[in-house]
Amino acid sequence: MTSSPEKPAEQSAESADPVDSLVLHATDNHVSWITLNRPEALNAITPDQRERLIQHLSHASSDPDVRAVVITATGRGFCAGADLRGGPSAGGRVAGERVAGDVARTIRLGAQRLIGAVLDCEKPVIAAVNGTAAGLGAHLALACDLVLAADSAKFIEVFVRRGLVPDGGGAYLLPRLIGPQRAKELMFFGDALTAADAARLGLVNRVVPPDDLEKTARDWAERLASGPTRALALTKQLVNASLDSDRTTAFAAEAAAQEINMTTTDANEGVAAFTERRTPHYRGR
Repeated sequence: MTSSPEKPAEQSAESADPVDSLVLHATDNHVSWITLNRPEALNAITPDQRERLIQHLSHASSDPDVRAVVITATGRGFCAGADLRGGPSAGGRVAGERVAGDVARTIRLGAQRLIGAVLDCEKPVIAAVNGTAAGLGAHLALACDLVLAADSAKFIEVFVRRGLVPDGGGAYLLPRLIGPQRAKELMFFGDALTAADAARLGLVNRVVPPDDLEKTARDWAERLASGPTRALALTKQLVNASLDSDRTTAFAAEAAAQEINMTTTDANEGVAAFTERRTPHYRGR
């Protein structure tokens, strides 16, 4: 994807902060569009960009006027992972002064917080993967609720190529999506996975020509944004928790979610529309 959605007239520039040009943001038809914009670095994520992504996801989660989210990027890469060049070392110490606990703390407060922000967002999140998604970039995409990919996109568990252990929730996400054997194959070898192969394995919902990616993402996001937002949020919560739950816990959570959802305006509208044989009009409330 080479351009971000046009910012609505009411959304003027938020600030003079230069990071705003590196993470573009616009809200259109109740969809929050978050666009990584460092094409010259294949959208490798700096700490400042990571924090801005988390802020946008948190805002989308709490804003009742936002009912779906799209994460995408400019240029030929979706995200090459965390930017490992320059900047402070782990824990903010100068080189050579790192002590035990610094790396774990950096991962917890950095990559894991970002992935958690996607998983915990109370709105459905779509990844529109326009190019290579590597390392943390792959996990950012795979943490999303739905994944669209241009047919030129690739997914790479690049960590082993650097002699590193996967982070950003990779060893949590991948086995749940494709099973432990396939996850180990991808993580042990670090081979590039084409969009078509990613779809075949179940990592991608749909592969489209590059020129159709933004339109498809918009169509899907606007369909979600017109749906029963709280019901979708509760459904997302149930599905994400299901693989960590036993049957008794999962059934109890399902019943509780249904109880909560039946207090919403949208649930009442959905039932009324059914009995009146008309199309429901959901308001996200």
